[in-house]
Amino acid sequence: MHPILKTEHLSHRYSSAWAIRDINIEIESAGIVGLLGSNGAGKSTTMNIICGVLNQTEGNVFINGFDLRKQPEAAKREIGFLPQNPPLYTDLTIDEYLLYCAQLRLIPKDRIKSAVEEAKERCGLAHFSSRLIKNLSGGYRQRVGIAQAIIHKPKLVVMDEPTNGLDPNQLIEARKLIREIAVDHSVLLSSHILSEINLLCRDIIMIESGRMVFSDSMDAFNNYVQSKVILLRMDHPPQKSELQHIQGVTQVEFLSDRQVRVYFDGSQEDISERLIAASVAQGWKLKEIGPDKGLLDDVFKQLSSQSLL
Repeated sequence: MHPILKTEHLSHRYSSAWAIRDINIEIESAGIVGLLGSNGAGKSTTMNIICGVLNQTEGNVFINGFDLRKQPEAAKREIGFLPQNPPLYTDLTIDEYLLYCAQLRLIPKDRIKSAVEEAKERCGLAHFSSRLIKNLSGGYRQRVGIAQAIIHKPKLVVMDEPTNGLDPNQLIEARKLIREIAVDHSVLLSSHILSEINLLCRDIIMIESGRMVFSDSMDAFNNYVQSKVILLRMDHPPQKSELQHIQGVTQVEFLSDRQVRVYFDGSQEDISERLIAASVAQGWKLKEIGPDKGLLDDVFKQLSSQSLL
């Protein structure tokens, strides 16, 4: 059983400067893996090489077992790519554009129509089939970009900053769609926004100055460097002493009348279950529970500024 994506010592040099150096990634199953890094860290270079848009200076890329350099056609059949600026022909209708994309992807003629319909249905575009792309909102243009990336049912879908520039409502819809796609595809998603990666991803790879500085689960990242912390928002919060008596809680800090930061020992899953059970029993009306994103940003800054090579 081959990994869906494997890179070995991937490196690329522009002129005399290395854009990325010794990037090793392995994705074995469906789900969302986040590629995190500040602007200019090397994320887009890495994704362009993985998708065959750019030839690496050193290293290898394997897509579902196919060597991208030696078997480019077979490897690229397994890839769907959504670049930061989707390659949309805005004077075409959605149907015309997706038909063109299906032909580019060498989908057999007898399956093109069903492939187009399925991609539209999956991305919520069926009712806009005959609308010109230039008349679509930013959120729907992004849906068309995602549709072209999945139309041939690839094993790996690569998305470069897919939620960038969307308004709050469009963001919610885009995240929902990406999660749905990740049920039966491996998704590699890049972003420079830590909270976006934290919301969507199961695993995280962090690149800074062209080098990998972290690669592990999102939970491991959440607990890296900083103490274990969870953030609660409640309509009827209890007294500080009541929270401190819950097993595993080591410290309680009220950030506002309804928001509490809880430090804990043990697993986040166990402490979450205890806090939720206590909320139900005591009527705290818990509205939100999750990692403290403010502290996660501090982790990001620490990782960005230190060398873990």
